[in-house]
Amino acid sequence: MKALLLMLLVPFGALALGEGSWQDSGIGVTLSNRGVTASSRPLKPMQPVTGRMTLIAWTYVLDGPTPAGLAVKLCSPTNCTPLEGDNGTTRGLTNTDANQPLRFVWEVPGGGSMYPPLRVRSNQVIVNYIQ
Repeated sequence: MKALLLMLLVPFGALALGEGSWQDSGIGVTLSNRGVTASSRPLKPMQPVTGRMTLIAWTYVLDGPTPAGLAVKLCSPTNCTPLEGDNGTTRGLTNTDANQPLRFVWEVPGGGSMYPPLRVRSNQVIVNYIQ
């Protein structure tokens, strides 16, 4: 009985400490040329939050193969952190205002057109924050 009560109270205790999270997702971009940067639409909380980002989980899905040299960053309005792979976690934006929108930024180095073009089917973030 004590264990059950403790399990029920833990989520409320976490909220009392000022921890929270938000998530957003969207469709991606199409990048047809090397050496060009493309940005996703802003991903942001559905309602205003207060606090500082801690851990961010991300994922994105490409239609087709990953182009050689693909560089992906996750950016707030003031800072960016590089991402490796199509999913993972980062602390690269720790202490950023948790209410700030985030964008995926895509670039394939070089010049000229790409065939097939880079098509990002979807991207998602889950932002953890503390107050």
